[in-house]
Amino acid sequence: MNQFVRVRLIQCNSIDLNLFHFDYDLTFAAFFINADKTIYGRYGTRSSHKEAEQNISIESFAKALKEALKLHREYPGNATSLANKSASFSEFKFPQDYPQLEGRFQPWLDFDGQLAASCIHCHMIGEADRRYRRAQKNRLPDKVIYPWPMPDVIGISLDPAEMATIRAIEKESIAEQQGFKTGDMIESLNQQPILSIADVQWVLHQAPEPSRISAIIHRNGEKVTLELPLVKGWRRGSDIAWRTTSWDLRRMAAGGLKMRAMSADEIKDSGLAPDRMALLIEHVGQYGDHATAKRAGFLKDDIVISFDGKTESMRETEVFAHILRERPPGTRVELKVIRKGKPLIFRFDVK
Repeated sequence: MNQFVRVRLIQCNSIDLNLFHFDYDLTFAAFFINADKTIYGRYGTRSSHKEAEQNISIESFAKALKEALKLHREYPGNATSLANKSASFSEFKFPQDYPQLEGRFQPWLDFDGQLAASCIHCHMIGEADRRYRRAQKNRLPDKVIYPWPMPDVIGISLDPAEMATIRAIEKESIAEQQGFKTGDMIESLNQQPILSIADVQWVLHQAPEPSRISAIIHRNGEKVTLELPLVKGWRRGSDIAWRTTSWDLRRMAAGGLKMRAMSADEIKDSGLAPDRMALLIEHVGQYGDHATAKRAGFLKDDIVISFDGKTESMRETEVFAHILRERPPGTRVELKVIRKGKPLIFRFDVK
């Protein structure tokens, strides 16, 4: 660490959004960056609300640091391979320029007054960006709905103690079909050096649909070149319900309802049909736009069996995605629920 100039940012006020572009649902993220703003790599990820550190470790962070120093020693000879580690995120340069945040926050923290209230949190950027796009009444693209996909969505599970070594491959996944194997160490994706799982996610996040991602991996002392074909809709296997920004998605798409897919045993005990929608309402928002469903008559422990005409088995994530892709703000949706064995119908307008 003593070979780095260490800078800690404790708020997002006035950060350059087109430089510090990362997963805004994280509680910790690190950049390895040159003084000329060339990014060597990123570190930090998350895939669970409760198990925040299951995909990261001190060991992998240390290895990423060493690799960043190696890239720095080789710079600028490797500049071409680093060029695509940056990409514009927003037409707004600073978070406080978003309509949702403008006027609420200053470019700096209020150390002499309401310090906590003056701080722009990371997740606020993601929320502000979605609200801005949603306000334009456009269908949200998958890249916005499913940001920073975990490599699991293409069938790859990485070892949290390594930079980017494959711990497991899902059977019949894209990765298995293309020849990736357990133990492979990913050296580069789309010609970009990979320092961590966050770098893998960066490449996936930026990938258009459809596209092909080139990969160089180390296997048994040899380099192997592979490709990952990504078809339209490949991101949709992601689960975004754990994200802090999913709370605002519940306001937009579900009237403030927090739901979870019921287990097979719960469905059987409730007398519901298997392989059909069965979303248990765990919480009903109580205030503002989060109380839309409450005002419509929903109660905790209601079971949603149809959402806007959809009756197939769905996760909460898939309900969000359906509404954000297909229903502009102000659209009235109909939900069918079971309450203590009795079927009921409710309606509300999505935001």
